[in-house]
Amino acid sequence: MDIKEIQNLIKFVAKSGASEVKLEMDDIKITIKTGSEDRSENTTYVQQIPMGAAPVAATPVAQQAPVAAVPAPAADENSKYITIKSPIIGTFYRKPSPDKPMFVEVGKSIKEGDVLCVIEAMKLFNEIESEVSGKIVKVLVDDSSPVEFDQPLFLVDPS
Repeated sequence: MDIKEIQNLIKFVAKSGASEVKLEMDDIKITIKTGSEDRSENTTYVQQIPMGAAPVAATPVAQQAPVAAVPAPAADENSKYITIKSPIIGTFYRKPSPDKPMFVEVGKSIKEGDVLCVIEAMKLFNEIESEVSGKIVKVLVDDSSPVEFDQPLFLVDPS
């Protein structure tokens, strides 16, 4: 497959509206990803594999959008705190039910084993207990928001 055929394939995929296409032939692998949410990112990777040899590294054909840098000072001021992260994917709730008070508030002292929140996953409500003692400094997620695995939920001052 020559460069002209690859360019024609990229144009065809872009016009088709597909978000990702993978093509593997005897000596070449092509992955074309188009149409990110903001429509500003188009990436194509071409990997040529010589027969009987180890694969070579994929080379980007199109440039990706630049990644914004995370400010370092914010990380430094939060480094003295312990981050409590979500152990599962689901919906984060700060209350056991709509008519009950919140499990924890900012400024409240907690101890190991205290229930901090509930995460609902597949109609099961999982109580998330603290593994540390300290004081809640910040709640990082809004009530009734979806959370991902390992997403920070709370900042706790252990002192």
